[in-house]
Formats: sequence, C-alpha cells, structure tokens
Amino acid sequence: MVIAGFSPDEYLRTKLVIFYAKVGDLWTARQLFDRIPDRNLIQWNAMISGYVLKGLEQEGLNVYYSMRSVGLAPDQFTFASVFRACARLALLEHGKRAHAVMIKNHLKKDNVIVSSALVDMYLKCSSLDDGHRAFDVSLQRNVVTWTSLISGYGKHGQVAEVLELFYQMITEGFRPNSVTFLALLSACSHGGLIDAGWSYFNSMEAVYDIRPTGEHYAAIVDMLGRAGRLHEAYEFVKMSPCAEHSVIWGALLGACRIHGDMELIRLAANKFLEMQPKNVGKYIVLSNTFANNGMWDDVADVRRKITKLQMKKEPAWSSIELQGVVHTFLVRDNTHEEIGKIYETIRSIGCALAEAGYVSSMKID
Repeated sequence: MVIAGFSPDEYLRTKLVIFYAKVGDLWTARQLFDRIPDRNLIQWNAMISGYVLKGLEQEGLNVYYSMRSVGLAPDQFTFASVFRACARLALLEHGKRAHAVMIKNHLKKDNVIVSSALVDMYLKCSSLDDGHRAFDVSLQRNVVTWTSLISGYGKHGQVAEVLELFYQMITEGFRPNSVTFLALLSACSHGGLIDAGWSYFNSMEAVYDIRPTGEHYAAIVDMLGRAGRLHEAYEFVKMSPCAEHSVIWGALLGACRIHGDMELIRLAANKFLEMQPKNVGKYIVLSNTFANNGMWDDVADVRRKITKLQMKKEPAWSSIELQGVVHTFLVRDNTHEEIGKIYETIRSIGCALAEAGYVSSMKID
C-alpha cells in the first residue's frame, strides 16, 4: 500500500492501528497512531488495549490520560482495558477515578466484560467491599464475573466466603469453569480444607466434565503439602497424568521447603529443573533452602550450575500507591527521595515488635 502511494482514509488508518496493536507490534501501531491528526475513540481504544494486552499497563494508562486530556469521552471498551491495567498494577485510586468517570458518563452496567473487569480490579487492589458492591449492582453476570469474585476472596484468605459464593453461583444456574475450580482448590489449600478440596477436584470430571490440568493437580499437591502430608503428595504426583508438567513438581518443591524434607526437595528439584533447566528463580530458591539447612556443598553445586548456564535473575521489586502516586522499590533500593525516613520507620517497627516478643531481631542494611 505504501509502495503504491495509496493514501489511507480514516477507516483504513483505524484498521491499521488495530491490526498492529493486536499482533503486538506496538511500535508500528504507535507510529501510525501519532500521525493521525484527529484521532477517534476507536483508535485511542486500540492503543490502550494493545499496551495492556502486551503487559505494558502503565503505557496504556498514559494513553488513557492523554485521551482524557483532549476531551474525548471514554466508552465501555476503554474502561475494560483501564480496569485491567489498574488490577495488574494494583492502582486502586486510579481505578476508583476511572470508575467515577464511568458513573458520571452514565454508562450502562449491562456490559459483562466491563463488570467483570471492575470486580476483578477492586479485588486485586484488596478492596473487597467495593468489589462485592460492584458485583451486586452489575446487571449482567457470567461465569467470569462470578469467578473474579470467588478468586478475589480466595486470594485474601476468605475461605468461608469462597465456598458460600460458589454455592450461590451454582444455585443461580451458572456452570463453573476450570478457572473457578482453580480458585476453589487454592482456597481449600490455604484454609486446610482437605476433604472439601478432594471433593471439588473429583467433581470436576464426574459432574462438570472438566478435565483437570497441571495447575489443578499442583493445587492438590500444594493442599497436601501445606497439611504436612508430603509423601501422600509425592505419591499423588507420581500417579498423576500431569506428572510431566513442571508446575506440579514446582508445587511439590514448595511444599517440601515448608517442612524441610531434604530428600524430597532434591527429588522434586531435579525433576523440575529437568523440565525447566533455565528457570533461575528455582535455582535461587534451591540454593537458599540448602543454605538454611547448612548444606554448603549443595549450595556451591547449585551456584556452579547458575554460573555455568550464565543465568541472571531479574531483580525483585514491589510497589505501593499513595495519593495517586506509584512508588516502586527494588531489592536494596536506596534511590527513593525519602529512603532515610522509610528505613528509620522500619527500624522503629522492628524494635517495637522485638520488645513485644514477636521477633528476635530485624536487620536493615
């Protein structure tokens, strides 16, 4: 089209932006987008959703705020992407502001995609009450909306609420999917509900014709491991049809670390690393586990493997949103403008905890 000298009209420019955004070529999509003089809502939405789907949530939000600054009113497709971005970044205040704009613009609450994204956003931002209210006022619900609510409560340890919500979901005629069961099994694992977990797992195929995946088997392994039933978990892994999935051995490795079963740790680690030989995170976990148990020869062996494979672990980071501003911290980060006050506060908390008998000491580098 370019070689032929064809000049695209607005419709074709929109389709080009959508095409490049959907295939993940955001650089080209942005080049085309920036050259459009009077951008329409569809073009803005294409860029926002493209960034969010690619995992570049902050860039997607930046485009959203640019769109707002030129006076263009967002629609339901805009909000679906914005809520997803806020959920992944845990930006509660940004999500609340977007929700307020949606209410102010009198957008209907009958779009199940937007309702599900809104519920998911509040729950992932640890605002359970707001998430449940958003669920209650939604005019259209489907299994995704229900699963968002169930999963959110499960991640916050509200096991009784999870089981009650699942019962309500079934009572209202909604059929659970594999993600729903993953949330249920995770809740049972954290709540120590072994019998309930087995019951839900067995009902997947028997009642709902859903074949369990490696993630479901891993959830059962985690459930047994948390209860200290490590050898039962190991036998379950061996007889599982998903025994060649790395996720199930990763779950067993995590369970063994909790209870310090070094024989099973070695076995699970070897199986996992056979399937994912370049997973540097698991090598670090294994090295730290050996170090905690004084097994220095094994630590040296793991470190040699990391060096030989020339692997580097991405630095860990965390973030917190305060008054609409996101503060991000790396491991041993000293770049924040108030880092002195932050460390001083942590030391004060550590001393208070030590005096109260909760911790013996707290070292701050």
